[in-house]
Amino acid sequence: MKTTRARRVRRAALFAVSAVGVAATVITAGTGSAVASPASGGANPVVRIDGGLIRGANAAGVSSFRGLPYAAPPTGKLRWRPPQPASSWSGVRDATQFGAGCPQALTGNPFLPPGTISEDCLNLNVSTPTPRSGSDRPVLVWIHGGGLVQDGSRNYDGTKLAAAGTVVVTINYRLGALGFLAHPALASRPGGPAGNYGLMDQQAALRWVQRNIAQFGGDPRNVTIAGQSAGGLSVLAQMVSPGARGLFQRAIVQSGTFALNQRPLAAAEAAGETFAKSVGCADQTAACLRRVPVSDLVSNFGVEIPGVVDGSVLTQPIGTALARGQFARVPVINGITHDEELLFVAGLGITVSQGTNIPLAGDPTDPANYQANIAQALGVSDKRAAAIANEYPLSAYPNPVAAFSLLVSDASFACPALQVDRWTAVRGVPTYAYQFNDDNAPLNILPPDKQHLGLSTHGTELPYLFDQPNAPFPVTLTPDQQALAASMRTAWASFAASGNPSSRALSWPSVGNGTKVLSFVPLQSKVTTDFAAAHHCSFWAAG
Repeated sequence: MKTTRARRVRRAALFAVSAVGVAATVITAGTGSAVASPASGGANPVVRIDGGLIRGANAAGVSSFRGLPYAAPPTGKLRWRPPQPASSWSGVRDATQFGAGCPQALTGNPFLPPGTISEDCLNLNVSTPTPRSGSDRPVLVWIHGGGLVQDGSRNYDGTKLAAAGTVVVTINYRLGALGFLAHPALASRPGGPAGNYGLMDQQAALRWVQRNIAQFGGDPRNVTIAGQSAGGLSVLAQMVSPGARGLFQRAIVQSGTFALNQRPLAAAEAAGETFAKSVGCADQTAACLRRVPVSDLVSNFGVEIPGVVDGSVLTQPIGTALARGQFARVPVINGITHDEELLFVAGLGITVSQGTNIPLAGDPTDPANYQANIAQALGVSDKRAAAIANEYPLSAYPNPVAAFSLLVSDASFACPALQVDRWTAVRGVPTYAYQFNDDNAPLNILPPDKQHLGLSTHGTELPYLFDQPNAPFPVTLTPDQQALAASMRTAWASFAASGNPSSRALSWPSVGNGTKVLSFVPLQSKVTTDFAAAHHCSFWAAG
């Protein structure tokens, strides 16, 4: 496919970022009360982990432990270093409040985690139905999206998934320049690893899970990593990263196949040198970069292609590794929404800047701009744009926006997802494909009168799996949608438990030769075999 990868990634970031204040958050241990025994139950269960005792909270049969440090604060000399071990504590640490969110530049961004934002943000949260060792429940580790520049773990409440029988872990990881800046001065050696610190954080969190999750009733030998958008792309990155081998046994990729070709180290470091100049470090030294205020770092950094082939975390582009069969051979769920790109082109009045919106030549509602917009958005020649317009004639769609968003979605999400399915399935990996097709699904970043776009788009499946307490506009699912949500959570939990998402209520076969895709629709989810044709994947593959 000729789609410009950098532009796909900018769209995945979605919203603009601006400087945020930075303040340290310190969660103190409980005082003035007797220390409860490890793994005690009740309203405030206490568990012993490798850092010490923690006290959580129990509600509706699920115990939650929040703000648990899995690595040392990556500040000062540890800025742009691999994550280091967290310090231990004495007494019982209060784990009923979320830790700080990671620094991110945020103007008009509905995914800004509430509360404190700080570089000291390498923390995670655990939701478990059984906070005691020996239960051996499956574990699901959630990696949030946000274009690798925004969002946070506290925006995803794992209570309902935990109630379905899993131990759910949601994690923070370094974002933007703090997580993905590559620069020669930051490399461990000349030409050596630089960048991908956010992916290193994810691996550190997975190692924490290996050491500690049994104390929460989880089985460290049965871990599923899952994520949406840039979180889904992170799942793919961990599947091909040597450093993540053995840390998980299953993978769930939601809308994560949009950027499979990462930059070589030399190109990423050259971009890093340009970035250093922009923040006042003309001397190109690590010492200068480590003195730059966080607000300057997050407000000046734009991710073109997430991650870098640094030779350590990623030894080759994600797509190359998948095509070669050089990835963790674990069962995979991989899926998309009906029209991923509609969110980005529908003119929703969302404030965007820093190149996060789809580049357009003109108003997408005007048919006269159709071909020029195709050329601009996909970075193709006029001749290729004409061929695409012919493949997607305006007469076949209700309006130009629908035609444009569907074709860009096919090129950027749907057909790459199909390709990933084929790469994994051909290696004998159990692969389960889906398309979320509830076209009445509400979008919780928009007010109620604008929540229903007519087609399911990027992120609309999330409220069916997680409660999102910090969404700008809470959504209400109809009884039929609630039933679909319950069936999806059951499928995710079943997959985490056994590597197979099927249940008595839902038959979900593997993709086979790439033709079997489960369509999630209220009351009538079913297996389809026309995914490739519906998304014109032969056309895109030939281009």
